[in-house]
Amino acid sequence: MGMSENDKKKEYLRGYRDSVYQISRIQAEIDEVRELKASVPSCGTGKNRKSWKEDLSKRISQLSTMEDKLKAEKEKRVRLYIEIMQAVNLVSDSRERDVLFYKYIKGLTLWEISGKMGYSERSVQRLHGQALLHFKIKDVV
Repeated sequence: MGMSENDKKKEYLRGYRDSVYQISRIQAEIDEVRELKASVPSCGTGKNRKSWKEDLSKRISQLSTMEDKLKAEKEKRVRLYIEIMQAVNLVSDSRERDVLFYKYIKGLTLWEISGKMGYSERSVQRLHGQALLHFKIKDVV
């Protein structure tokens, strides 16, 4: 059984938050490798130290690859933001646009959105459903 139209829209919209998460994840990995790289000269003795030095060049290579991956993910995030916001801005109801922005760009829960907008969580849930019906993207509708 295939995905419904709304599920496809949600998956597309979640792509932005997924990219934000990936950027954070890659940056954490880069930070870890840098920390390990800095500690290699002081770790181990004798044969063990030689092994650490040999691994240092591999770590530097990994760091460069991860930095390239981070740059690509940041570019993807910008592209997704522009695409998604262009599509969100085509939704005629400003409250529906707000729900889509807060949920899929800012990553807020419906409960958090209800607090921001001054509506009940049930009303925000209804607005979210309406917003998805009115949201249009290529290859989904």
